Amino acid sequence: MTQAVVLTDAELRAVAEHLRAVGENVVGPLSADLITGGRSNLTFLLTDGEHRWVMRTPPRAGRTPSAHDVAREFRVTAALADSAVPVARAVLLVEDETDLGGPFAVADFVEGKTIQSRAQWDDVDDPSVAAVIDQLLGTLAALHRVDHAAVGLEGFGRADGYAARQLRRWSGQWDLVGSVALQPLAAEVIAALGADVPEQATTGIVHGDFRIDNTILDLTAGPRVAAVVDWELSTIGDPVADVATMCAYRDPAFDLIIGSPTAWTSPRLPEVAILAGAYEKAGGVRLDHWEFHLALAYFKIAVIAAGIDHRFRAGAAAGTGFETAGQAVGVFLELARQNRRSHR
Repeated sequence: MTQAVVLTDAELRAVAEHLRAVGENVVGPLSADLITGGRSNLTFLLTDGEHRWVMRTPPRAGRTPSAHDVAREFRVTAALADSAVPVARAVLLVEDETDLGGPFAVADFVEGKTIQSRAQWDDVDDPSVAAVIDQLLGTLAALHRVDHAAVGLEGFGRADGYAARQLRRWSGQWDLVGSVALQPLAAEVIAALGADVPEQATTGIVHGDFRIDNTILDLTAGPRVAAVVDWELSTIGDPVADVATMCAYRDPAFDLIIGSPTAWTSPRLPEVAILAGAYEKAGGVRLDHWEFHLALAYFKIAVIAAGIDHRFRAGAAAGTGFETAGQAVGVFLELARQNRRSHR
């Protein structure tokens, strides 16, 4: 199980000094409450009794070189500050690991609600659910319309060949964590995708993990998306892939990866085809080569589930979702195969 993570008084004093150095008005000693921790970055709510901030930092143990990239999150949110994409104000980035044993980034606290579980929809009526989805898709479309070079993100990632790089990355990851029993199905999917990698028609900022639970919502006025969060997988790439990943997570098998009924798999939300069409109507990019990107997204999620299951079987992880994630692998591989076949 995940152990409690506590910041020491010395660590909190160091964070406060860094905040004051960039002009933040810290009026008293900081305290910190852990909001989330475990598979991704640790997220703390900081307060001096008058002001509130949110701090993100990698886990204290089990870090991998390419994950938990709080510097990446800071850079993209800072670049989007004056855009139509709602983000928390980026306040501070400290890449020196001396104070906390890892880098950390601080942003303004954003008031609102995060809907993660199926049960949380119970308090939201159907018209509001529909309005939330409209706002969500409009926000993603706005992100994909941002000129990444104009906001200072020209070097944030390679502009071309995104699908081919993704296929290589996730195929290589499958080789490390995939099961022998599902290898024939995975090999068929990889071969089918590799034989038909499309040319990239558009380029833009890709969030990489865009779903309802990675937004903060204001349900009192509108409703509206108050902020998009969790940017650690963001890069420059093909926006169609971003939409496909969002849609692929709509399958109920996603609940097996999380370990409980999630908000994003709720039957109250639109099906994949309707979501994709509504995204285009909201001003998003044209969804060229849609079946390919959706199949690749299903394959990517299958590999993610296989990785969770691999760590569970190796005794390196325990907790909600770890014991059921393996059941989702074959489901998502089959969805990938079906989408490739339907394209032919």
